[in-house]
Amino acid sequence: MSERQQTPNAPSPLPTVGFFGSTLLARAARGSTWTALTFFVSQGARFAANLILARLLFPEAFGIMALVTMLLVGLTLISDMGISQSIMQSKRGDEPAFMDTAWTIQIARGVVLWLAACALALPAAAFYEQPDIAVLLPAAAVSLVFAALEPIRVETANRHLLLGRVTALDLLSTVTGIVAMVLIAWATHSVWSLVAGWVVTSAVRLAVMWVFLPGPGNRIYWEKSAGSELLNFGVWIFLSSVCGLLVLQGDRAILGKYLTIDGLGIYNIGMFLASFPLMLAMAVTSRILIPLYREHLHEEDMSARNRLFRLRYYLTGTMVAVLFVLALSGPWIVQTLYDERYVAAGGIIVALASVQMITVISLTYDQAALATGDSRGFFFVSVTKAFLTMGGFWIGVTIMGLLGAVIGLTIAMLLYYPFIATLARRHSAWDRHHDLMFLPLVLLLGGIAIWVNLSDIKMLIPGSAGALHLR
Repeated sequence: MSERQQTPNAPSPLPTVGFFGSTLLARAARGSTWTALTFFVSQGARFAANLILARLLFPEAFGIMALVTMLLVGLTLISDMGISQSIMQSKRGDEPAFMDTAWTIQIARGVVLWLAACALALPAAAFYEQPDIAVLLPAAAVSLVFAALEPIRVETANRHLLLGRVTALDLLSTVTGIVAMVLIAWATHSVWSLVAGWVVTSAVRLAVMWVFLPGPGNRIYWEKSAGSELLNFGVWIFLSSVCGLLVLQGDRAILGKYLTIDGLGIYNIGMFLASFPLMLAMAVTSRILIPLYREHLHEEDMSARNRLFRLRYYLTGTMVAVLFVLALSGPWIVQTLYDERYVAAGGIIVALASVQMITVISLTYDQAALATGDSRGFFFVSVTKAFLTMGGFWIGVTIMGLLGAVIGLTIAMLLYYPFIATLARRHSAWDRHHDLMFLPLVLLLGGIAIWVNLSDIKMLIPGSAGALHLR
């Protein structure tokens, strides 16, 4: 075996217990705490910046950046080869040759993404009738190249749930980017400040991960067997990510043609606030649950498996409670923090937070498939989710505007549940008691939130007073 293929034997940590122990569950607890704290601080900083930017910029700027962001995220998702998931679930995830091959694929992807963004810029500007996109998109896409150059030891840390330093460095880069964005907005009052925030964040993250995150470096290297494993696993992740693009960014793609650019900016403000709890849940589960499912889902000892299931109860209960409070108070939050230009965002928060309570119930099930290497099963449920959500959203918005879109999303989430539950059951992750308890609860809570804020919900109907303008 060559020097690059050998894995150094690290000394085993002392077998302590509890939160500060060395077990996988203890590391998961610490990782969840670090991830949650970092998320709250970074999103709090983003929220504060959003309030400042809403006064320094104009709604059209948020609308234009929503389109640029949608295109960047779209390019990222449709090129996702599952490098992170491969490293977390593969038995070779700690081997230098495997990691170097993964880094090589990652770099090639980043360069291709930037070239694709440059090629897409002019057609996208013409399609959305926003000439600024032609120059904003290639500039913002530089961030994708910086992301591709990050060391693979970031993913290795995720694999072993050693997240303390990763999350701290991630927070540093995020806050630095936000500060740069606000300062540039104050000086220029230009949409370019939003682009600068993207680029500065990715550049700082690249630098600090290389300098301050311990672990071996990477080099351009190709091992045939490692490449084959990464690409075979990744092809289904790639196809799944195409579907994920439709789920995560499809609303903006559709509304970019139906709403005026200022209306899209207001929608984006509401979406940002409503998505806060779900983004937190996804940040935690994407880093924590694959390693936990990998180790404990099929254990004969039921104690660890039962603790894993209890973790889902805590996660779901917390997210549902936060979303319910957000849905109840959405209009008040907007009226308190924003000026009258953004008042319609209150109803958007109510509606989207209510729908996302349904989403939270089955949030972790797809991670069980990835933990066992079932990227094909993950792809098929992703296709189903994309078809249902995009179909529901598009049909709804054409019939009844934004309110119809929300109704369509609600129906889509209910229809999606049997498919994701079937996948979870295949991998011994389905918990019917959990789902039967939370499903009627979230429907009740969502109904209460909508009833309390009915006047704001009516603003989502085209032609009503204060409604966002359609093209």
